[in-house]
Amino acid sequence: MTLHRTGAIQVSLLTLVLNSLLLTPVNADESDRPNIVVFLADDLGWGDLACYGNHVIKTPHLDQFATEGVRFTQCYSACGVCSPSRSAILTGRTPFRNGVYRWVPEAPRPGSHVYLRTSEITIAELLKEYDYETCHVGKWHLNGDFNSPNQPQPDAHGYDHWFATQNNAAPTHKDPINFVRNGEEVGPLSGFSSHLVTDEAIRWLSDERSDDQPFFITVWTHEPHLPIESDPKFMDLYAGLPIGFRQHHGNVTQLDAAFGKLMQAIDDMQLSDNTVVFFTSDNGPEGNGKGDPKNPGSQRDRTRGSTGGLRGRKRADFEGGIRVPGIVRWPGHIKPGTVSDTPVIGSDIFTTVCDIVGIPIPNDRVIDGANMRPAFVGEPVERSVPLYWRTHIAPKDNRVAVRVDDWKIVADETLTDFLLFNMQEDPQESSDLSSAHPEVFNRMKQTLLDMDQQVLSDGPDWWKGDKRSGVMHLEESHLRGDAAKID
Repeated sequence: MTLHRTGAIQVSLLTLVLNSLLLTPVNADESDRPNIVVFLADDLGWGDLACYGNHVIKTPHLDQFATEGVRFTQCYSACGVCSPSRSAILTGRTPFRNGVYRWVPEAPRPGSHVYLRTSEITIAELLKEYDYETCHVGKWHLNGDFNSPNQPQPDAHGYDHWFATQNNAAPTHKDPINFVRNGEEVGPLSGFSSHLVTDEAIRWLSDERSDDQPFFITVWTHEPHLPIESDPKFMDLYAGLPIGFRQHHGNVTQLDAAFGKLMQAIDDMQLSDNTVVFFTSDNGPEGNGKGDPKNPGSQRDRTRGSTGGLRGRKRADFEGGIRVPGIVRWPGHIKPGTVSDTPVIGSDIFTTVCDIVGIPIPNDRVIDGANMRPAFVGEPVERSVPLYWRTHIAPKDNRVAVRVDDWKIVADETLTDFLLFNMQEDPQESSDLSSAHPEVFNRMKQTLLDMDQQVLSDGPDWWKGDKRSGVMHLEESHLRGDAAKID
C-alpha cells in the first residue's frame, strides 16, 4: 500500500537537521528513558474544552497544558464508542482487527464475550520488558467478565497495579461503590470519580513505584460519561444555566481539576521534565446535545457536550463522533504552544511510545498506528495504513469511513452509498464531492472497500451471528465489494 504523507512539506535544511536530531529514537538502555502518562477522558467532545473554542466551559488546567506542548486540531479516536477506541490505544491496532469491535457490556449480557485477548500485545507489556513499572487507574471496559478468572484482567495485559471499574462508575461519579484494586473489591468510596482515580495514581506514584525505574500509567476517567454527577463547587461556576448544563459543564470542569491535580503532583515530584503526557478522549459526546428539557436534571438532560460544530456525535463515523481533543506535552522535545493540523489517531499512541523508548514494532501482525512523533516538530506523519473507522452501532448511513490526506470517504452499512469530503476545506462534512471529483471518489471508494475487507478478514470471527455487529459474513462482504467496484 502506498505511503500517505500529511502535514507540512516545505522545510529548510536547518530545520531538517534539527528535527532529525529530535526524532532520533531514545536508546532503550539509557537511564533517563521518559515516563509515559496516557490520560483518557470519556465522551469528551472536540468542542468541550476552552482551548478548543468553548466559550462557556471552564478548563483552566487543560488550557494551560495545551500551551506547554502540542495541541492537535485533527485528533481522532479509533472508534465512535469507548471499548474499541481503548483497545486501539493499548495495541496500536484498529478495533475490528484486535477483536474488541463493540462496546463491552457486563456479563452475562449479550456481547460480554468480547474482550481484549492475551494474544494481543499491549504497550504496557512491551514497556515492562524495558523495565517500566506499570499502572492503570479508572475505567477499564476491555472485558465483560470483570474481576473474574473467566477473562483477562488488567494485570494479564502488563499492569503491575490496577484500580478500576468494568465500565461506568456506579451508581454515579459521586461516591462510587464498584472499584476493584488488584482483584480485591474496594467497596464504597467517598468523593467524585475523577479525583478518586487521580488520587490513586498519585498514591501509586509517590508510595509504590520505584524511584530508579521509569513508569507507564494509564489514567482513564469516567467523566463526562453518564451517569453524571458533579461536585456542587464546580456546578456553581455555571450558576444561571439550566440544571442539565450545570451538571455537564461542572463535570468537565471536575475532570479538568483532577487532571490539574495529577499534573501538579508530577511537577511536585520533579518528574515533569522527563515525562511524556498524552491527553485525549475515547469518542465524541453523548446524546443530541439538547439534553432532555422535559425532564430537567435527569441524566439524559445532562448530555450537553459539544462537537464544536462538527457533524454527528458519539457512535457516528462522521467527525463529531470520532474527532476529539488531543494534546501532548514532552518538555525539551515539543515546543510549547505548538498547534498541529496533522491528523493523528488513538492507535498512534502505541507506535509513538515504541519509538520514544526505542522498542521495535511487533512484526508478526498489522500495526495500524503510525508514529506521530514527527508531528511534534512540524514534520509530516507517514502512514502505511490509512485512517479507518468501523463502528458497529453507527447510524446506517455512516458505518465505515477512511481518510487519506485531506480526503475522507464515508460509507453506509451496505457499502453501496458513499459520501466524499475534503476535510481541510469542509470539516463540517456539509458538501459531498463525489460528483465533483470522480477520480478521487473512485480511488477513495476502492481504498475503503479493500481496507474494510482486509480488516474483517484479519480479525476474529466474534461478530458473526451478532446482529449488532454491522458486519455481513465475509463471503457476502467479498461479493458485495466486487459488485460495488467502479468500472
